[in-house]
Amino acid sequence: MASPTPSGVRPLALVTGASSGIGLELARQFATGGFDLVVAAEDAGLAGAAASLRQGGGEVLAVQADLRSREGVERVWAAVQEGGRPLEAVALNAGVGLGRPFVEQDLDEVLSMVDLNVRSTTHLAHLVLRDMVTRDRGRVLFTSSIASTMPGANQAVYHATKSYVQSVAEALQAELSGTGVTVTSLMPGPTATDFFARGRLADTPIGRGPKDDPADVARQGFEALMAGKRRVVAASLMTKAMELSNKVLPDRVKAAASKVMAKPQS
Repeated sequence: MASPTPSGVRPLALVTGASSGIGLELARQFATGGFDLVVAAEDAGLAGAAASLRQGGGEVLAVQADLRSREGVERVWAAVQEGGRPLEAVALNAGVGLGRPFVEQDLDEVLSMVDLNVRSTTHLAHLVLRDMVTRDRGRVLFTSSIASTMPGANQAVYHATKSYVQSVAEALQAELSGTGVTVTSLMPGPTATDFFARGRLADTPIGRGPKDDPADVARQGFEALMAGKRRVVAASLMTKAMELSNKVLPDRVKAAASKVMAKPQS
């Protein structure tokens, strides 16, 4: 359970990408853990997700915004500020994938993914952390990926965006060491969400292979965040074994493996 804030009220958490998948399950972890919520996503499914979260008895503010744009990020931040309550925890989870060989991808889709996975994460993290550092209190969870540990042939830019997120998280851990602000990276492997369908990866070996339960991934991420851990590889032993092997395999071998696993089969 979350500790009460200095004022004695329920703490407030922000979760992005909260309409489904890992993001929704993270929001459920926060709600069960005694947090009120601000949840953000771009799609209409956010309303239903927020309604289900309210059944736990806490306050839930839903902000539908496209975080690919500067205006979308600032809309979410303005909604947080309008409530007049500081954020005790944030899960920067919004992100998408994109499969297929790089030269076959639509450039607008590639750049849109970079805007969401990299630009919006950086923008919102900067807003959140400036406030937390001023108060010397807060927790931030970055949803990275096991993909951050390898070059991703047939998912080249997606893997690169997650390497960026992981690198930023680790750098911030060093910068904020000794303060009351903690940063945790959540590194899931293949997870049973709509990620593969949206990213045109459903017809690939990795898209058809075994996947972790998003509820398990979120639980492990939430527990690591609340414990102040630097990172957690979630959720299954298969994913943890993949992370260990990627520490020793050469990048060219990992890239070749990704080329096979993300190759379209139809």
